[in-house]
Amino acid sequence: MTLSVRPATAFDGEALARIYNYYVLNTVITFEEETVSAATMATRVAEVQSASLPWLVAEVDGVVVGYTYASKWKVRSAYRYSVETTIYLERGREGQGLGTRLYSELLRILREQGIHAAIGGAALPNEASVALHEKLGFERVATFRQVGFKFQQWVDVAYWQILL
Repeated sequence: MTLSVRPATAFDGEALARIYNYYVLNTVITFEEETVSAATMATRVAEVQSASLPWLVAEVDGVVVGYTYASKWKVRSAYRYSVETTIYLERGREGQGLGTRLYSELLRILREQGIHAAIGGAALPNEASVALHEKLGFERVATFRQVGFKFQQWVDVAYWQILL
């Protein structure tokens, strides 16, 4: 298995949509309820990158199997050194070290860019996300009870933070 991590491009839209739409349709991990197109994902990549923030993809043997990115935490200028991080892996790719490698690279780039705080959220339950954040040194800082409603159920969201 050859793993590589690189910046996302507009051409990755189809792979990103394929990975993400599984979670849209089958889980409460994302609160999005309608699938997204490849063009929508390409637009999202461009928006993140136009804010000078990283969007990375992981490839195994040349096939995109995961992605991670950072977005502005809040729009007010005093928040400019804080970001929210996101990661998705292709279903079935958990536990292979891909998330650790991908997220570690994102954190490295954020440090180089002078970002001070990274905040990752996860709808609960989500054992894989909890384990990844804590493995990389994030500290759980908040849990918001029943803030999402998907698949006829209320869902909690927890947040982890790491100071870079």
